[in-house]
Amino acid sequence: MTIEKLTELGADTKEGLARCAGMEAFYLNLVTKAIQDDKYGELENLIAEKKYAEAFEVAHALKGVLANLALKPILDPICEITEGLRARTEMDYSGLVAQMKDARSRFLEEIF
Repeated sequence: MTIEKLTELGADTKEGLARCAGMEAFYLNLVTKAIQDDKYGELENLIAEKKYAEAFEVAHALKGVLANLALKPILDPICEITEGLRARTEMDYSGLVAQMKDARSRFLEEIF
């Protein structure tokens, strides 16, 4: 994974690098860990089980990490999920979950 590839995928690498004091290797390491996190599957399962309070906690944690790393393609659907869950909105989250999974898959392809 490179900064250039992350930029191509839609990450705001300037912002992400700034949050990591310009340390490229550190940023790339954090991005890799964030993308490989098991919490995505956990979030999907909690939403499917309609455990919205627990799902909110997981979504909120992911949102914080993704925002700090400026991984916008994954962050955007997570933000919508988080805000829906915060408002206790009972809705069909499957479209947003699919967007999250698709964006994450594109990033995962670059790691492996």
